[in-house]
Amino acid sequence: MSQQNDRYDVVVVGGSGVDTVIRVDALPVPLADSVHVGPIEEWPGHTGGNVALGTRALGLRVALLDCVGDDWIGTLVRRRMAEGDVEFHPVISPAGTRRAVNLVDATGRRMSFYDGRDPADLRMPREHYLPRLRRARHVHVSIMNFARFLYDDIEELGVTVSTDLHDWDGLADHHREFALRSDLVFLSAEGAGDGTTALMREILREGRARTVVATAGADGSYVLTRDGSSTPHHVAAVAPYAPVVDTNGAGDAFVSGFLYGSLAGHDVLTCARLGAVSGAHACTAPGSTALITSETLLAAAEVRPADA
Repeated sequence: MSQQNDRYDVVVVGGSGVDTVIRVDALPVPLADSVHVGPIEEWPGHTGGNVALGTRALGLRVALLDCVGDDWIGTLVRRRMAEGDVEFHPVISPAGTRRAVNLVDATGRRMSFYDGRDPADLRMPREHYLPRLRRARHVHVSIMNFARFLYDDIEELGVTVSTDLHDWDGLADHHREFALRSDLVFLSAEGAGDGTTALMREILREGRARTVVATAGADGSYVLTRDGSSTPHHVAAVAPYAPVVDTNGAGDAFVSGFLYGSLAGHDVLTCARLGAVSGAHACTAPGSTALITSETLLAAAEVRPADA
């Protein structure tokens, strides 16, 4: 195999686990001793796992590096990555595999109870991750604490890196290193609220990022670049082609579509449009199972492959 063909398009670090999804009529759930619900289901994924599955479904060569437990939750993650044709290289953590319980209402909105469970001193051995990073075109780092210790090696290798800060409010210290040491930063406008634009500017000013993207659900997304206007560009949301079933994984699907476009050489606004289509598609099936293909994505976004 040639060195070029041996490369990964994306190496995802951290962020796998299993969601237990409970469907309820409405959020918040009324206080009661017992609430009857539909079938309770287990869906492997989480943020890093979903990005790995999403980019692989788009035809990219992907590896996922993470710390998981030698437990039945970890077995579900391994099986899901194998089904999605993602190369999964886990390190066994004695703390077990991350999980969450997600309440999902009839409109697809969710409330998540997240059990991160990684101990503060958890580390991924350098000999485990470094050979894979050397083969990466791009690294996507989930905001697991152990993952922050890979940044020095990523920078030394000169590989571009992205991260998703999710609902960071700009204040929590845990997220700051990820925000300031990544080339491409995603965040949710829900966390920063009215301070979203100011936070995007701060990330560009204080860190190494060239592009910051704030996703805003039905309001679309906002894109700010280091060399562009000081006002974020708005990219409209895309209506799903089918009813919304579950918004779990929609943000991860947006990231997957954006990374696909970026690695293909598209401009950032086109990448955001690809992300919007991918995110909308993810809402049409439960448990992050709606993975869009590159052909469907490009057609729905009205983007020609030749533009890459």
